[in-house]
Amino acid sequence: MHKRILLIQGHPDAAQGHLCHALAAAYRAGAAKAGHDVRQTQVAALDFPILRSQDEWERGPLPPGLQQAQEDIRWAQHMVFFFPLWLGDMPALLKGFLEQVARPGFAFPDDRMHPLAKKGLSGRSARVVVTMGMPALLYRWYFRAHSIKSLKRNILGFVGVAPVRATLIGMVGDPERQAVDKWVGALEAMGRSAA
Repeated sequence: MHKRILLIQGHPDAAQGHLCHALAAAYRAGAAKAGHDVRQTQVAALDFPILRSQDEWERGPLPPGLQQAQEDIRWAQHMVFFFPLWLGDMPALLKGFLEQVARPGFAFPDDRMHPLAKKGLSGRSARVVVTMGMPALLYRWYFRAHSIKSLKRNILGFVGVAPVRATLIGMVGDPERQAVDKWVGALEAMGRSAA
């Protein structure tokens, strides 16, 4: 089935030499081969301030540099987030981006306190692709993948995105070429199936 896919590159370094960029390129290539429509947002290339108050989040204007990103999220049926694990969580720049775009009136109704209020991004699915220096199994089982669970439940789930699947790629500090090729191939296959 043909899908509209948004790739959100959350690596805070805009240089293209990182594994996150290679993984996103592989996913995009696979999706294009299968006939899916693909757009991409590079968070590191966007200009936006960090929110500093609840009032600014609720009533302040969306920064002009994020209007296209918000429109791309509205357009997408499936979103794929790519980021490295930093200090056990997503990089601060990606978190700041999500805080800015997930505003009342867009990600959920202004009447968000109503328990039956419709979530603004319902009907979309997501995949989270995370690279890390530690073994992925250690992060998943010993650390309980706490930041991924938080992203799935407290951010994406809160605005209606479901299901959310995670791909954790460990030991990337000194990856062997064969392991990189394996993950690039796996992400290309995910792109073809829009998974």
